[in-house]
Amino acid sequence: MSRKKILVTGASGFLGKHLVPFLVQNGYAVRAATRFPDAVPQDPRVESVRVVDFTRAELDWAPLVEGIDSIVHLAGAAHTLVTDETYNTVNHLATRSLAITAAKTGVHFIQVSSIAAQSGPVSASILTEQDVPTPVNAYGISKLLAEIAVRDSGVPFTILRPVVVYGPGAKGNFETVEKIARLPLPLPIGALESRRSVLSIENFCSAVLTAKNVDQAVGETFIVSDPNPVTLAEIVQEIRRRNHRQSNVFSVRPFWLAWTLTAMGKADLWNRIGQSLVASPAKLMAVGWKPAPSKFAARPNTA
Repeated sequence: MSRKKILVTGASGFLGKHLVPFLVQNGYAVRAATRFPDAVPQDPRVESVRVVDFTRAELDWAPLVEGIDSIVHLAGAAHTLVTDETYNTVNHLATRSLAITAAKTGVHFIQVSSIAAQSGPVSASILTEQDVPTPVNAYGISKLLAEIAVRDSGVPFTILRPVVVYGPGAKGNFETVEKIARLPLPLPIGALESRRSVLSIENFCSAVLTAKNVDQAVGETFIVSDPNPVTLAEIVQEIRRRNHRQSNVFSVRPFWLAWTLTAMGKADLWNRIGQSLVASPAKLMAVGWKPAPSKFAARPNTA
């Protein structure tokens, strides 16, 4: 009996490098579309297909979609210094073209969007899918436009809005936090009580599988995050613990951290790591997703 085959775009990126082997381990064949096919696992259950240029919005997607049972669309521009036009072309227009092609075959389209489609880097309240999306930059706007295009295409869809994802090879915000944690210096973050939602790569992969296999997920949009938000100090301390180092954090008033970073022209960094953004995964959990707790959750004091 032939395996069900899933098309994964952007298969050589951070998310794809983890998702492709995860899907294979769970019994699926994968068609891995990427600009870098040599980076895809060499496995008879993985069909690697080179896609030369995702910046061309009107790619001929039909050969990629042929014989596919479902699509996980990861490909996009993120964490790069590109123009607003490129964000729109890659994240919005190319997604629209793929979704329209997919609609002709009726395959299930899992659009991996971003929490940036819903919110800026800071939120005074807990984010849920009921909130009106308010992206604040070109990346978030392009992701929201992609979501709208998928809905309008007529394809059976599920939209996932992950928060920042951590794991081996992570980029973007978490890469910044990793670099901070690895500094051989005491860090003045002990008094930061602001909590942020994060997402392990393992939980991301299981969320995709839930989206694929649960009927109630079709036609829905879901926030994806670990169930327990964490503080920056908890993240740094856990990273240092894994590297057999003392936590070495101390406390100063958050005001002074914000003032210092702003004076250094790093106000955006303060927003991304020093202020709160909590996004609730309750809706996805209600349809059967069972995420593991964050790996950065505070550990009980056994001393």
